[in-house]
Amino acid sequence: MTDTAIYAAGGVVWRAVDGKIKVLLIHRTKYRDITLPKGKVEPGEMLAETAVREIREETGIAVRLGPPVGVSRYRLPSKKQKIVHYWATEATDLAIRMSSFVPNKEIAAVEWVGLKKARSRLSYPVDIEILDEFVRLVDENAIDTFPLIALRHAKAVSREDWDGEDAARPLSSRGKKQANAIVGPLLAFGVRRIASSDAERCLRTVAPLAGAIGKHTERLPALGQDAWERGEADVRSVVGARVRARKPVVLCSHGPVLPDLLNEMALATGTLRGSYLGSASALETGAFSVVHLSRLTPGAGIVSIETHLPKV
Repeated sequence: MTDTAIYAAGGVVWRAVDGKIKVLLIHRTKYRDITLPKGKVEPGEMLAETAVREIREETGIAVRLGPPVGVSRYRLPSKKQKIVHYWATEATDLAIRMSSFVPNKEIAAVEWVGLKKARSRLSYPVDIEILDEFVRLVDENAIDTFPLIALRHAKAVSREDWDGEDAARPLSSRGKKQANAIVGPLLAFGVRRIASSDAERCLRTVAPLAGAIGKHTERLPALGQDAWERGEADVRSVVGARVRARKPVVLCSHGPVLPDLLNEMALATGTLRGSYLGSASALETGAFSVVHLSRLTPGAGIVSIETHLPKV
């Protein structure tokens, strides 16, 4: 990120009505325009949590993020560049019924419209470009997705400074901050299940997330570095079970194991392998890659992959 740019995030909020896709447009009071819900990143936020927060604030609807649908860039009157990241986000019937929206000084109204009407009503070409990418995913039956999230454990105490067994190494002070910083972004993708290597640094990394969702972490030695080094890691069965479950899940593991984890995700879904898998698995401590798969046809291949780094 550059110092001169302003970063923001939002989404194309969608629902299915009688088999047809409708998207939510917002009518802004001050600017008298029609646009997609979005807003600026607040200090300490990662883009994913900004998107969920801003959609909730502007529409009253709680969502989880689906696949990314593009990035818009444009110049503000101040000459600064604004960069906005967007995701496809489904509004469930329950979320719509629980919406807290009322017209206010920022948003005069929200409106559900079909895809063609949305394209004609949006005020800005950059929004239309985002909508067009969303429509491409609709045409490919790729907006109803679930994520498999590969997470590298947060920063641990170095081996040189640790006298015990490697699997018992705890998180460093920076690692503890990273573990807390990634809770919001992981919740943004609707995570309700956690599986982890049984190494202490992995279990401590997901502990704040487990506390936030009120769920126990499933300990899987098959994701551990010790098992991997002995040639006993069974990443394939772990990934296969998660693809069959079709539920959002975090898989926390180690740097050397992550390439196998991403590779097995590609194999399990019939996806062509390539250099993109290397990029998605070469994670810094505390970083994670989100692999989006079609809920209806996960075997049709990976829809998209995105990587997020904690701001710590």
